[in-house]
Amino acid sequence: MALTDVEILFVEDDPIFRHVVADFLQGQGAKVHLAHDGKEGIALFSQTTFDIVIADLGLPGLGGLPMLRQMQDINPAVPSIVISANDVMADVVEALRIGASDYLTKPVADLFIIEQAIIQAMLTAATPMNASGQTHLHEMNELSYLELTDNLQLLEQNAQAAKSVQQQLFPASHILYPRAVIDYSLFKNNDVSAYFIDSTMVGDSHLVMYMAHFHPEDNSAAFGCVLLKSFINQKLKLFRNGLSTTLIEPDNMLGYLNKRMVRSGLHILTDIIYVCVDLQQYTVSVGQAGNGLRCYLRHDNHLMPLVLPSALQLGDVNWHQAGVQRRTLLNDEKLCIGTYHQQHKQQLLENRFTGLVYQTDINAGGFMQLSCH
Repeated sequence: MALTDVEILFVEDDPIFRHVVADFLQGQGAKVHLAHDGKEGIALFSQTTFDIVIADLGLPGLGGLPMLRQMQDINPAVPSIVISANDVMADVVEALRIGASDYLTKPVADLFIIEQAIIQAMLTAATPMNASGQTHLHEMNELSYLELTDNLQLLEQNAQAAKSVQQQLFPASHILYPRAVIDYSLFKNNDVSAYFIDSTMVGDSHLVMYMAHFHPEDNSAAFGCVLLKSFINQKLKLFRNGLSTTLIEPDNMLGYLNKRMVRSGLHILTDIIYVCVDLQQYTVSVGQAGNGLRCYLRHDNHLMPLVLPSALQLGDVNWHQAGVQRRTLLNDEKLCIGTYHQQHKQQLLENRFTGLVYQTDINAGGFMQLSCH
């Protein structure tokens, strides 16, 4: 099992979530020690040597951040992962600043994400390891891909599970950022959408957004969403720690995503348009893999296609580096990504943004729009 004999301290005040996660991690071979608040967490941390700490930031009494600061004073070599609700991102940023390796947000879409975060945190821990330790972590990573395949098979066989996992990943139809707004509509004809969209702020001045189309168009698309979001979150963590700028470089980011998709061994191919926006200069950098999606500049009721260099789909072993187009957005100019269907373009021009909907009388696919202000 991927987490065999890994000593984990899990500090979480929600008893149901605490025991669900603990049962999962123990099933993966880990030795899990539980604490329900920060004071109990410090007591256990002082008594036992752990490989990693997982902590909810919203703990009663001694909160997650003060607890982590004390743990840093006791033993700074132990990596940590924080769990937070979406409305306390300032605490997440502070946790990363004081040394947390990664963060997860509730609700956690798939417990396998926690396992992957643990493995990544241990692989990138600052403390040096001997050869046997590195070999053990390599074996953990290899085993995790076998279990990743098992997870995919479960989702392929269980449409309801795939639908549930995917629905938790989709954002609201209207997403308000400090200097930008993103709206979207995606239409699915089956329980699981083969299309996915997401966006996130990167620091104070950059926004990244993307739309993806997974092949095959079956339940495995749900796992494709999990993979894509997980890989992007890893680069977001590195950016926030000042260790990488790949996330705001579409050509390098697409290369990274392709490498990870190929290594997963799951044979999921992906069309994607990936955009980085500088919200101070209002410049955009657009990269593309595959040819199933289009990028447009919108002026009122007119869509002007952007011509992007062609590239193979992500997940293709023959993939080569994507080209990028860069330009400055004009006043009242919007950036759109969408599928080719005329009915989707018409709904976009009518500003009909509905989020993810099940609708059999319209082609699967859709569109997203970025408006800067």
